[in-house]
Amino acid sequence: MKVKRISRKCSYRLSAVSFQLVTLLFFVFVPNAYAFNIPEKLEYDLTWTGIKAGTSTLEITNTGDDIKIVSTAKSAKWVSVFYTVDDRVESTLTKNPAVSFIGQPVNYRLKIREGKHRRDKEVIFKHESKKATYIDHLLNEKEEFDVPFLVFDPISSFYYLRTLNFIVGESLYVTVFDSKKVWNVEVQVLKKEKVTLPAGEFDTILVKPLMKSEGIFYRKGEIYVWLTDDENRIPVKLKTKVALGSITATLVGGSY
Repeated sequence: MKVKRISRKCSYRLSAVSFQLVTLLFFVFVPNAYAFNIPEKLEYDLTWTGIKAGTSTLEITNTGDDIKIVSTAKSAKWVSVFYTVDDRVESTLTKNPAVSFIGQPVNYRLKIREGKHRRDKEVIFKHESKKATYIDHLLNEKEEFDVPFLVFDPISSFYYLRTLNFIVGESLYVTVFDSKKVWNVEVQVLKKEKVTLPAGEFDTILVKPLMKSEGIFYRKGEIYVWLTDDENRIPVKLKTKVALGSITATLVGGSY
């Protein structure tokens, strides 16, 4: 099947939406039920009040003993004239089936450019000692934090979430290390819904993450994510409010 990219825009606060899918849906302590395909590449268009503002991708691959996840986002040329978005997030995981389908993250690197805003940070996980080393490459900061043994970074936690059971009307509680803190985030499973997109018609499950951390895409508005109601749990649509209007990420291409 095919799917395409996610975009971003809005000079008021265009943040990398592909990650948002990623940042909002975190690690949950419930039995695994599903397993998506690896490799997998998802591509999105992002629109602001109906206008295309950029593109984004989410990709997961096997790299020998490790699994690598990469998310990218770029603003459209016309948006870049006044508000450039050029973001890349990577997570490397060591394979550990005893812990989860995708293993455990060992390195998380985020490099973003959104208008005048820059960020370049890295997290190195040491699960056996329950530690995480946080590095800010722009501010030259380095700190070590205590973390649970079962903890994920924002992007890998989203992929882990996709392997879990969803029950409409119930919430999942997730654990993620982000912004120098361990966060437990509630993800509400709202309803099942059929959606029609450029990539086709999908039976989906609508979830609403209740974000607490600053994350990569901090937003004060509500965020909704539509995942396919099958074993792959493909994120086909995301919608969030911004200062003016809303941003919608729509799956339009890729392979899975």
